[in-house]
Amino acid sequence: MINDLAGYVIPTFLLFCRIGGCLLLVPGLASAQVPMQVRLFIALAVALTLAPLILDASERSLGEAAGGRLIQFIISETLIGVLLGLSVRVFLSALQFMTTAIGMYIGLGTLPGIPVDLDEPLASLSMFITSVATILFFLLDLHLEVVRGLVLSYEYLPFGVGIDAREALEKIASALSRSFLLVLQIGGPFLAYGLIVNLLFGLVNKMVPQIPAYFVSIPFLIAGGLFLLYFLLGEMMAVYFAAFRSFIIEG
Repeated sequence: MINDLAGYVIPTFLLFCRIGGCLLLVPGLASAQVPMQVRLFIALAVALTLAPLILDASERSLGEAAGGRLIQFIISETLIGVLLGLSVRVFLSALQFMTTAIGMYIGLGTLPGIPVDLDEPLASLSMFITSVATILFFLLDLHLEVVRGLVLSYEYLPFGVGIDAREALEKIASALSRSFLLVLQIGGPFLAYGLIVNLLFGLVNKMVPQIPAYFVSIPFLIAGGLFLLYFLLGEMMAVYFAAFRSFIIEG
């Protein structure tokens, strides 16, 4: 009886390790504002829900694993889950980086904000766009695509196979390059706008030193930046989430 129970409990626990490692870093669920108990219960509920779909008779032999071999399985499954979650997380981190830069380009980088997804507070503009992106992550059902990716991961990385360090680094490097190239593209208009406005007012300051260029330029910089953000924010989110969804589905 005990052996039969272990044949179900240990594989389910290993499934929980991979799912918990992934949900530890997924946008929204990994927020510091979400209580640890809530994240734990969500990971446990997802693991118990997916167990009948993923586990079969072949995995029941894992119930016989003990000692060092069981610890090896736990570490391996947790690292695989962290890898999957991190490859998704870097897209939101890249967006946070670019929105912070956009706030500096348009003169809003010094306005304080509150911590939303991280322990440290972000600038107000970055907090606003990041909050919108986190809400859209759930409204567009991208969290379900992450769960789907977790299920498909067992076809390529079944129980007991372990993780290839080189392949893991290549996946993270690919996610980093794609995410930062993406946010550089959507933040390009603000970079060009900030450079042009500051260059023009720098020339004005050189030609007419009596004009307080800094105090004159800041209202124009902020007003033009908000005007540009009003027209481009929708397109920015559309391009961002199209690439984000494509990466999750392909990954």
